[in-house]
Amino acid sequence: MKLSDLITDDAGKVLEPAYFWSAAAILVGFGLEVYCSITGKPFDFQAYGIGACALLGGLGLSAKFGK
Repeated sequence: MKLSDLITDDAGKVLEPAYFWSAAAILVGFGLEVYCSITGKPFDFQAYGIGACALLGGLGLSAKFGK
């Protein structure tokens, strides 16, 4: 399975925005976790995840109500 299969539709031709933004949020969270571990700063991945999910949920609702 290719990584592009995770962010495209079933046909593999159209980029699904929800899948893309979810993958981007997860990658940013992991990047921040690694950065904070290297620099010795605290990072609360759970709080980041709650905020990222709230943001993605709000984007989804606005997209649905905007149509």
